[in-house]
Amino acid sequence: MTGYLLRRAAGALGVLLVLSVVVYATFYIAPGDPARLACGPRCNPEQIAQVRDQLSLGDPVYLQFWHFLQGIVAGHDYSTGTAVLHCDAPCFGLSYQNNQQVTDMLIERLPATASLAVGAMAVSLLLGTATGLLSALRRGGATERVLTWLTLAGTATPVFISGLGLLMLFCAYLAWLPFPSYVPLTEDPEQWAWNMLLPWVALGLLESAKYARLTRSSLLETLAEDHIRTFRAYGVAERKLVTHHALRGAVGPVIALSAADFGSMFGGAILTEMMFGLPGIGALLVHATTTLDLPVVVAVVMVTGTAVVIANIVADVLYAAADRRVALR
Repeated sequence: MTGYLLRRAAGALGVLLVLSVVVYATFYIAPGDPARLACGPRCNPEQIAQVRDQLSLGDPVYLQFWHFLQGIVAGHDYSTGTAVLHCDAPCFGLSYQNNQQVTDMLIERLPATASLAVGAMAVSLLLGTATGLLSALRRGGATERVLTWLTLAGTATPVFISGLGLLMLFCAYLAWLPFPSYVPLTEDPEQWAWNMLLPWVALGLLESAKYARLTRSSLLETLAEDHIRTFRAYGVAERKLVTHHALRGAVGPVIALSAADFGSMFGGAILTEMMFGLPGIGALLVHATTTLDLPVVVAVVMVTGTAVVIANIVADVLYAAADRRVALR
């Protein structure tokens, strides 16, 4: 296990290095002038030249990239014209809009995105595995057909449609829930849960459809294996057969997929955050894109890529822990 983790960590560092090269080349080396973007439209050539000098954009490209990596790993010092500002690692630079450290902006937005991702993942796993399990056990009946149609409807319904429907039903028509307004968990856990309920359900419904299909297919495949037929021939009760033997083998792919999806949710929940007004990383990315705030865009892409890489490693380990037939090599 230790050797496997070390190999995956080394591979993850290689992937992140390639990602950093691609991201830096896309946003800083591609046609365009980062100094002009950082300075603003009203700057004269002298001011633009001063900003270019402050950002070290006159250095060779390889040296600029080295400063970029150095800032992520060890921090960096930035000159604001009147003072020198130290940016602790991981440092992605200063925002072009307000000269605020991008890392601080991400940390400020991270709790909302993490709350959405964790809750939506719990909802999707609960609904998806329960629906897939019931569909597999009722194979060929009316229950399976109804659940299959519901699964297809969940897959085909965009999150902004389901989110709008939930808002109109539970907030406007029935008035059972308040219109979502993010409250930090540390301030009021109860209000945090009530205000995050609809975003969880809206995103969880969309994601639960694929877990339902995967659970159903994996369980049916496991129930058709030789050792399951042997247990059934020895008279093992069907409920015990499913819960103690078949489900353990079928849940492995679900765990692996959920761990990988959890990493991608940090950057993929943009529509949900915009729909419900959540101050998360996705909303920050949209605002940074519209204002051409390159350091913020680069930081969000790097953080999301890192989350996906780490989630894939966790997925492999959990898959092996859930299914003993899988070996970590």
